[in-house]
Amino acid sequence: MLNTIRSRLLPAAITGLLLAVIAAVLWWGFPDMRPSWLVSTAQETASTREGAAGKPGDKPKWSGGRPGNKDMGDSSGKPTPVSTDLVKRMDMVLNVQALGTMTAMNTAVVRSQVDGVLKSLRFTEGQQVQAGQLLAEIDSRAFEAQLNQALGQLARDNAQLLNAQLDLQRYQDLLKKDAIARQQVETQAALVAQLQGTVQADQANVETAKLQLSHTRVTAPISGRLGLKQAELGSLVRASDPNGLVSITQTQPMAVVFAVPEIHVPLIMRKLKSGQTLAVQAWDRDRKQRLASGRVNTTDNAIDVATGTLKLKASLDNRDGQLFPNQFAQIELQLDTLKNTLVVPSASVQRSAQGNMVLVVQADSTVNAVPVQLLAVQDDWQAVKAEGLKEGDSVVTDGADRLRSGSKVEVVKAAKP
Repeated sequence: MLNTIRSRLLPAAITGLLLAVIAAVLWWGFPDMRPSWLVSTAQETASTREGAAGKPGDKPKWSGGRPGNKDMGDSSGKPTPVSTDLVKRMDMVLNVQALGTMTAMNTAVVRSQVDGVLKSLRFTEGQQVQAGQLLAEIDSRAFEAQLNQALGQLARDNAQLLNAQLDLQRYQDLLKKDAIARQQVETQAALVAQLQGTVQADQANVETAKLQLSHTRVTAPISGRLGLKQAELGSLVRASDPNGLVSITQTQPMAVVFAVPEIHVPLIMRKLKSGQTLAVQAWDRDRKQRLASGRVNTTDNAIDVATGTLKLKASLDNRDGQLFPNQFAQIELQLDTLKNTLVVPSASVQRSAQGNMVLVVQADSTVNAVPVQLLAVQDDWQAVKAEGLKEGDSVVTDGADRLRSGSKVEVVKAAKP
């Protein structure tokens, strides 16, 4: 009987063991097949343990709020170290900054006015030249021959005219004696008038030949800087060549074109109409080196509706030749001067969604946020308009990002009065 019971329990035990193995495989290998109620319970238990014990190396987390006094600069209750500077009064220049493009006052392409072989070049590329200076010479032999031919024709026709005039004078004397027909005298007078017209035409041909001959000497039409030569010695140049021989740009003075926002247009026009000078300075791209200075000459006749700006044209002194046409430069237009205005260090201005403000250090070593309206900028100073801000106030220039109104501070670096 005992053997019978063992024979019956053995298959059941084997079956149970297999089911346990299968369940373990499903539990660890296929977590998505776990029952949801069991998974949630396990997670809650693990979360509870983790929250109580925490992970190795974790710092304790505050359950809520900022520790210590709310007026302190940091969570340890110590004042926040800051740097400060003083509010001042000074004259500030109201500037408008823009990107400008250099343009030559005048540009000319030097072309030969006659066709011929280029005999000589009398310039160096990049050279500064004056108006009327000789730049090149064209082979003049053909034009000298044309001039000689015109002179010869003029001399021949002058001789015929002189002979016709003498005959007319003799015929007129004979007519007074009634020794010649009047018709013959009138015919001779017409011949003299005809020859006079021929001589005038010959004289014009002579002047044309002289002009053509003079065109074999190519001179500079304007003063300026030469570009690169476009023709080589010995080549055949024509008056119709689009590139000509060389180009000249008048770069002294140099013109610059830039655009300013339309909000400044009324002040600009008021100053130009009253004859006041609007000073302009050109700086390099990094605003480290001043390239030239000058004044506004004129404005465009319409505001660009796409950008809301008005183009201005100014002339710049370019005696040292640092400026070139099509060069970009940072332009600074001086619109006005704010006399004895309130200024703060530019580093003290805090910009936020609520507006611009500065943090003023009070007598109790707390800071107070004062809203400001920004005006002009000059070097490291910002002109402002604000109520509750006065000359001599100490404003935070470094460390303001960790502060709020009412925070305690410790001044570690203050500007001298």
